[in-house]
Amino acid sequence: MSKILFLSNGHGEDLSGALMGNAFEKLGHEVKALPLVGNGESYLKAGVKVLGRTKSFSTGGMGYTSLKGRLLEIIQGQIFYLLNRIYLLFLISSEYDLLVVVGDVLPITLAWLTRLPVVTYLVAYSSQYEGKLKLPWPCSNCLSSNKFLKIYTRDKLTADDLKNQLFGKVEFIGNPFMDPFLTKTERLPKHNKRLGILPGSRMPEVGENLCLILRVVDYLSNLKYEYTDISFDVALISLLDDHTLKKIITSDGWRLCYPINKDHPLKLTKNHSIVNIYRDSFVKVVQSSNVLISMAGTATEQAALLGKLIVQIEGKGPQFTASFAEAQRRLLGSNVFCANGSVLEVKYMLSTCNLILNLLETSYEEGKSIKKNNKEMLERDSSQKISEIMAKSIINSFFNY
Repeated sequence: MSKILFLSNGHGEDLSGALMGNAFEKLGHEVKALPLVGNGESYLKAGVKVLGRTKSFSTGGMGYTSLKGRLLEIIQGQIFYLLNRIYLLFLISSEYDLLVVVGDVLPITLAWLTRLPVVTYLVAYSSQYEGKLKLPWPCSNCLSSNKFLKIYTRDKLTADDLKNQLFGKVEFIGNPFMDPFLTKTERLPKHNKRLGILPGSRMPEVGENLCLILRVVDYLSNLKYEYTDISFDVALISLLDDHTLKKIITSDGWRLCYPINKDHPLKLTKNHSIVNIYRDSFVKVVQSSNVLISMAGTATEQAALLGKLIVQIEGKGPQFTASFAEAQRRLLGSNVFCANGSVLEVKYMLSTCNLILNLLETSYEEGKSIKKNNKEMLERDSSQKISEIMAKSIINSFFNY
């Protein structure tokens, strides 16, 4: 049995790390996690022990953030917190046999400095952006090191690209964050036109995103179209409880309506608009929806890889900004749409609503979502999860080290 430490730096990275951690535990290995940012909720939910005292910040990470987000990071002490997490890593790293990195240049560099054997799932980088991946310094130097046993990429194009740069230790197996969709789950009640809503997972930004999306819902409901029989369904995080939700939406004229039947969802209502709230039901909402409005990171990627049609709404940040949305479209391709402007302006609100209605009609007429050309991660036997395949591959590399 080996002692394995996961090092990750973000919500999406933690999710993949937690799924992989469980796969290692099934193989009999001892697994612990050291998330560099946030509380590591995904690890905790999966039963993987998180090391040290953790703290969650409003930006949720140190990647694409607005200027406001950068300032918040400093004010909230995120940089000092990160230094403490790095110190903890160097303090305890000698107790472990293998480091598994899920993230970008920061955890990759830190892992290299520990001098432990390392395997990395390079989820943060892709050749899809520009055709050829230019890794930030000192990523290439670290990954080329003999200490890095194996590199797993997020798509086949990146694997083929990096094989030329880093030789044969690069491989594409799939994305562990797609594992929840490989298990059959109950769907929402059948509806011809269902618009799923993904406001994100970071507090308090998720509340601000939801309010922005509710403006779109209200506008859609008031448009005089013959085909506006739409079910609006939100996949909401449990951290945004009823009390907080009520405070956020009331000023815009929305009300909470509690169901008489416990099997029915909580609803938000305003004039003719009705929105269903589903907590901890992300997979169910995504799989049941024809089109999705999304202001999320990993959730948007998951939906896109399922072939779902997605409409982005540009937010104020600190994470989901116009620049983040643009980068996401370059990564995920033809299934992701955006009206390229703030819905707070009437012309962009109208173009966004028309875009949504057109996509819903297209989806309804075809009877299915447009499929993404690149479906490698779902074209496999679903009896074995991607995280399990990756865990076995990693262990083989480690034992041959």
